[in-house]
Amino acid sequence: MNILILNCGSSSIKFQIAEMPDYNVIIQGSVERIGYEDAEFKFSLVKEKTIQPVLSHEEGINLIINTLFKSNLGIEAKDINAIGHRVVQGGDKQNISVMIDDKVIDYIESIKDLAPLHNPNHLSGIYACRKLLPNVPQVAVFDNGFHMSIPDSAYIYGIPYEYYEKYRIRRYGFHGIAFRSMAEEVDKILNESHKNYKIVNLMLGSGTTANALKYGKSIEVSTGFTPHEGLIQSTRAGDIDTAAILYLMKKENLTIEQADELINKKSGWKGLSGISNDMREIYEASESGNERAKLTIDAVCHRFKKYVGAYSAIMEGIDILVFSGGVGQNAPYIREKVCRGLEYMGIEIDEYKNKNTAGIISRDSSKVKVIVVNANEEKVIAQDTYEICIKR
Repeated sequence: MNILILNCGSSSIKFQIAEMPDYNVIIQGSVERIGYEDAEFKFSLVKEKTIQPVLSHEEGINLIINTLFKSNLGIEAKDINAIGHRVVQGGDKQNISVMIDDKVIDYIESIKDLAPLHNPNHLSGIYACRKLLPNVPQVAVFDNGFHMSIPDSAYIYGIPYEYYEKYRIRRYGFHGIAFRSMAEEVDKILNESHKNYKIVNLMLGSGTTANALKYGKSIEVSTGFTPHEGLIQSTRAGDIDTAAILYLMKKENLTIEQADELINKKSGWKGLSGISNDMREIYEASESGNERAKLTIDAVCHRFKKYVGAYSAIMEGIDILVFSGGVGQNAPYIREKVCRGLEYMGIEIDEYKNKNTAGIISRDSSKVKVIVVNANEEKVIAQDTYEICIKR
């Protein structure tokens, strides 16, 4: 069975065609910087990336599928047997992977404002695939399902309880697919189950989430009612005094829509640095002496480190600290800043390993293992899609 896997992020689409059940990746690529005139299209058959305008996720999906059919692999519509989509927010009613039908689409539509940077893009991908591949079954793999084990004392907010009952306002948590993959990678590295350990996971990509994983169960997560809460992210403010937003709305005469855009699309690394939402560009500027770039990195790492300490306290200890995501995997200076000063917790990072290796990067003497892994969300999506489709 050949499965097309689509992982639509806030400003990107990663795609693969994988032969299942062995997860043999036939082809893969990505579209990055969606919404810009200089979007980057990477295709595994072509070594160089293509720069072209891609102004929406629907355009990105069309570009991917049309390119696949024109490739020299001879792939046709009949060669794609199923499509698996990552869907960030499933609310508390749809938190397990499911075959997509009209009812599921209507439900995702009804809750898309809970994940304004993601769910609308997932829907664009689903609609585009229905148009281009109308007879191919599609599966939604929900990101928040992993966190349904969080206790009510952790997911409830300190607002009148009636609003939880009426609107289901609570912490949901995200990046669950990535955390599932990270746990699998930890098992491989340690050659034993992650369920024996207390783990703090840091998924540090364009979107970022911290997670407390205690003996195999998610018991706390930094992202909340929407993916906005928690860590400082590429364009999201993360934790902020709600009254500060209300104050800004009054001072700047902002509408609700404008305030939403401010905290979700104009803040974070982009808003702090005034340079970019790409940490690589911010780091280059900081190395050239840009003070706002330096402040951005310091603020981001301060928040990362704070959550490591908080979640260690929640779990009453920590055995493993895991880094993943584009920044978590590729920015040793971020990992070093986060771990610096945490020796009292038993976290001792090895400078050479941190700069030159993946896997375990902590010192042999470190009581806490620090591990860098690749979170393969696409593999998890493919596995769930395959299992659901063979049961049809």
